[in-house]
Amino acid sequence: MSTVDLGMPRVGFFTDTSVCIGCKACEVACKEWNAVPTKGALELTGESFDNTSELSADSWRHVAFIEQQVQTPSENGPQEGVRWLMSSDVCKHCTHSACLDVCPTGSLFRTEFGTVVVQQDICNGCGYCVSACPYGVIAQREDDGRVFKCTMCYDRLKVGSEPACAQACPTQSIQFGDLDELRERAQTRVEELHAAGQDKARLYGESPDDGVGGAGAFFLLLDEPEVYGLPPDPIVTTRDLGAMWRRVGAAGAALLAGVAAAYLSDRG
Repeated sequence: MSTVDLGMPRVGFFTDTSVCIGCKACEVACKEWNAVPTKGALELTGESFDNTSELSADSWRHVAFIEQQVQTPSENGPQEGVRWLMSSDVCKHCTHSACLDVCPTGSLFRTEFGTVVVQQDICNGCGYCVSACPYGVIAQREDDGRVFKCTMCYDRLKVGSEPACAQACPTQSIQFGDLDELRERAQTRVEELHAAGQDKARLYGESPDDGVGGAGAFFLLLDEPEVYGLPPDPIVTTRDLGAMWRRVGAAGAALLAGVAAAYLSDRG
């Protein structure tokens, strides 16, 4: 099972949804820097102000707009109001990456920064990684079947620059840096929100003990993960591969032993 073993600090994203204003600057910066096609970017989906809908081969960042009906206090009693939850989603760059486990060509690889990147020039479009991803992040382009996703701006990291989305974010909702430092910062932020009465504030994807060994891109949420379209308990889909192959090997060995025994019995 693919994991992270680096000789240098691992970097990642911390997305604080409590200060996201839904400006989509991250989406624009991502598309501009990485030359991601603008296909569908100007279409109206009918999903609030969201014109992206989901992460895809042509949307490596996706800002979700979630409208919730809430009761707000007033002089005339509780009034119906709208609460906005906004979050910029991205590839999680998992510690245990199922996409790496199933790629038959080595197109997907772990960088020296702990991120997961696709090399499109050797991607054969098999799509194994698409079904292996527990978050539904990786997608294929319709024209040739090759997969595309966030690279955490690998080319920028190699020259000491931060990813384009983090640089463009006007509220520091998207923060980039040493993953351990980001986790400490995120925990402090959660405590601040709890003290301010935001009891539902929680971290998602930061724990090394979760089903993917901790994410390289984690989030501060103000509601349940399902509200944001995130799986509550993601599990690396290849976790049982080793045991499965061992069982196959044992069954094969038993079959061969049976055949050999039958053959020797006939000769006797």
